Parts: sequence; structure tokens; C-alpha cells
Amino acid sequence: MLVYDKAHDLANELKKCPEFIEYARLKETVTADEKTKALLGDYKKLQLEAQAAYIAGSEVGEQTMEKLKKLGELLAFNHDVTAYFAAEYRFQTLMSDVYKILGEACDFGLDLIT
Repeated sequence: MLVYDKAHDLANELKKCPEFIEYARLKETVTADEKTKALLGDYKKLQLEAQAAYIAGSEVGEQTMEKLKKLGELLAFNHDVTAYFAAEYRFQTLMSDVYKILGEACDFGLDLIT
């Protein structure tokens, strides 16, 4: 079907865009070191826990926030990690824009969350 072909074309184009290339390169760099990879994993897990609590309307635990803050401070000392976070943010913004464009084209109801 043509729609699926276009979706695959879009996916291939996204893989070639500078935002993705930089994100993938930096991800490979920071995950090459097992200690950094583990710290990033812990940080991402705590982020998800905090986001889930927020979405559920619960208060994020003080202990979770403290761990998240300390891990963030520790990771900030690594230049590659800070560059990775910036690249991840740029790529996520691009993906969000693409999703918004698709949603608006199909009147997907995104106007209800703005």
C-alpha cells in the first residue's frame, strides 16, 4: 500500500537527517563505557518513574527526585553525555514536529491537548 511505502520512505529519510545521525553517534559514544551506560539507564528509569507519577497525578517522591538530581549532576560532568542529551532533545523535537504534522493532516484530535 502506498501509505506504508511513504512511511518507510519517511523512516529512511529520518535515519539520514543530521539530528538523528548526531543522536545515534553520541548514543554509541556514551553507551560504549559500561559505567556511563549504567548511569544513563538508571537516570532514564528514574525519569520515567517521575513522569509516570506526574501523569497519574501522584506526587513524585522526594527520594526519587533527589536520586534524579544527583545522577543528573554526576552525568553533567561528562561532556559526551551532555552533548548526547542535547542531541536527544533535538531529535525528539523533530519527531514531535513530524507527529504533529501528521496529526494535523488527519485531524487526529491533537487540538484537544494544546
